Amino acid sequence: MDLDLWHMRRALELAASGQGFVEPNPMVGCVIARGAEILGEGFHRRFGGPHAEIEALRIAGDRARGSTLYVTLEPCCHQGKTPPCTQAVLAAGVQRVIVAQLDPFPEVQGRGVDQLRAAGVAVEVGLLESEARQLNAPYLKLVRFGRPWIIAKWAMTLDGKLATRTGESRWISGPESRQLVHALRGRVDAIVVGSKTAHRDDPLLTARPSGPRVALRVVVDTKASLNSESQLVQTARETPLLVAVGPDATAADRKRLEKSGCEVFVCDGSTHAARLHALWDELGRRRLTNVLVEGGGRLLGQLIDSRDLDEVHVFVAPKLFGSGTTIAGRGVAAVAESLRLSSPTIRQVGDDMYLHARLSHAD
Repeated sequence: MDLDLWHMRRALELAASGQGFVEPNPMVGCVIARGAEILGEGFHRRFGGPHAEIEALRIAGDRARGSTLYVTLEPCCHQGKTPPCTQAVLAAGVQRVIVAQLDPFPEVQGRGVDQLRAAGVAVEVGLLESEARQLNAPYLKLVRFGRPWIIAKWAMTLDGKLATRTGESRWISGPESRQLVHALRGRVDAIVVGSKTAHRDDPLLTARPSGPRVALRVVVDTKASLNSESQLVQTARETPLLVAVGPDATAADRKRLEKSGCEVFVCDGSTHAARLHALWDELGRRRLTNVLVEGGGRLLGQLIDSRDLDEVHVFVAPKLFGSGTTIAGRGVAAVAESLRLSSPTIRQVGDDMYLHARLSHAD
């Protein structure tokens, strides 16, 4: 067995435990070993908390001297919310460091590896890099493009309907599927719906039970027409609500929503696509890493048309509506233009079929 691979796989497994707790930081796992013996291990548990290397070094103690340290992301070399990990690694006397991936964060970008090498530590980079990049794809997108990772979720019938011809959509999927959705809501930074969905379904857009994060609720509402009596507005002082309006929204409606405790953000742009991009840019400026879009059909269609989607969660119920609401948008003209899913997983959840995949361009 290749011990380096074995230990790095364990480090990646540990890193994933931080999902939902560490954002906008990356998920990082660390193993300190001598041969097959694991001396210490750790992962980044929460934003602002000790980094994975510090946790693992604390457990290893004096035994870390002369050991090999495996870490899924380049050790930091700058003072942030925590001291530089490179200094802790050097102080512990680690002899060899195996890094899955360099950190593209502007204050690191290879400097951590350079510091270790300059001090005489043997450093190797690239072991299971692809797996590490997949794990932290949302973080990497935020650092590189300044935009969040866009996740779409929808439930539909076997004939592709999101709602009946009268607009009724509760409940297409079963309780087991809805339980998965609430778990997803509990680990994302924002949940986005269109104005029609907000009007029709009057949702709360909260995770029940609550998860590690409390998502910012966002309604894409060009005209600022969200009903003041809606559950979203009525709970705006308890759970944050942002209403993304267009430049033509009236001052009176904007003020009405703000007086109810909503935050109103004006999305500049003459088209729906341009205004959505302005929203993604704003959420990126706020360092929101994962954004869940729950519909409706027009908003989902726009995401597909603009190629903004990174990941999908789709629940297909064993039902037929015959006529009703579907995903809208311009659509592709040729099969070759379609968005392709990368390595989709499909499983049965209750009576529904659940498909989860990333888009090929997001790999």
